[in-house]
Amino acid sequence: MGQLLDTILAEHPELRNRSLEEICADKSLDDLLEEIQSLDAFRRDHKNLYERVRAIFFLYSLYRYQLPVCEALKEGGAIPFNGFKSLLERRFGEAIDSFLKEEVGAQPSAGLCSALAEGYHRLAFQTLANQVRRSVRSVKGNQWMFRVGHPADHPLRIAPEMLSQDESTGLYPVIAESTAVRMDLTHSGWSDIFFLGMDFPSGAKVLNISIDLCVHEDGSEVPMPPVQAFVRVIDQPVLRLCSVDLETSVDIDSFAEVFDFARDYLGLLKAAVIASGIVPMGIESARQPLSDLLERVVGPGLGLEVVSKVHNIPKGSRLAVSTNLLGCLISACMRATRQVSRIDGPLQESDRRIVASRAILGEWIGGSGGGWQDSGGVWPGIKLIEGVDAGEGDPEFGISKGR
Repeated sequence: MGQLLDTILAEHPELRNRSLEEICADKSLDDLLEEIQSLDAFRRDHKNLYERVRAIFFLYSLYRYQLPVCEALKEGGAIPFNGFKSLLERRFGEAIDSFLKEEVGAQPSAGLCSALAEGYHRLAFQTLANQVRRSVRSVKGNQWMFRVGHPADHPLRIAPEMLSQDESTGLYPVIAESTAVRMDLTHSGWSDIFFLGMDFPSGAKVLNISIDLCVHEDGSEVPMPPVQAFVRVIDQPVLRLCSVDLETSVDIDSFAEVFDFARDYLGLLKAAVIASGIVPMGIESARQPLSDLLERVVGPGLGLEVVSKVHNIPKGSRLAVSTNLLGCLISACMRATRQVSRIDGPLQESDRRIVASRAILGEWIGGSGGGWQDSGGVWPGIKLIEGVDAGEGDPEFGISKGR
């Protein structure tokens, strides 16, 4: 067993909390490769999720930072095409196996180290995302989204109120949702407490507050929710996504494009449509046109338009704008499809919990990997969010210390 594996499994804090740089400082290339072999075997079979993910992050760091500075490492080097293809298709385990097969019997190269680092980095977040799905799936009211694999099985229907056209304009009614953002008053060294809460739940605490902002727009200086979402029926069998502040929109007619987050700047809206259940996660591989699903949910020849707007908040504000916008969009979509108690007015407590859980899912679907306490804007007032010990019945029980 290598020193890094000892570090992961150690109970004593002085051993468990050692840094990678400290352990690898005097190791040769052969020593590092032995550590890698031990860690890779461990991450494939070990049941504890936190320890498995920590091993994967160690592997990422070894290939990204430790091996490249070894004098014995070959420069350049070819990267197997099949592994690269698997990487693009998000089959990270297969990509890593392809890269490792190339490495066997040969001196590792700088190019191969770079490819393996990328593969392990993405695999770590994918492993965490799979646990997020399990956690979100355990919330009552979410299970059905993971079971729907065909448009004909979709249980959602648009609210009847959404189908009443205005006689003069021919337009359909609009659901408008607005949400506060959140400000952390204090947190335990890291604002996204998920990973910390897995291993040190008593130390994962965040105190935050929901706030409206005094938006200087149209001459108004009245405090108002700075994040808005709108949903309405349209008379085209497409999913239309629009961002007012990003000045971009797209009409989508295939499931593949809904799940393609890198295609445009509307990944957050796509994540909201998926996490809200309008295009459920289990349907990603469906071969039918998206219009089949829209016909079942909305009606023949009809589609949906989902619009987002953020009022003049600069990027990097630390106000969790994206997560609360995601929650706002999900709430609007759930109102439109009768998944919450009422089509307008304040959400009930049970509704907020489902919206927040799906906002967390949306964060991970979209690839940001955060947001465990960021959706606090869905709740008014001041909130304390904290990790607790995982117990029997929790989806985390047996695979991490906390939840």
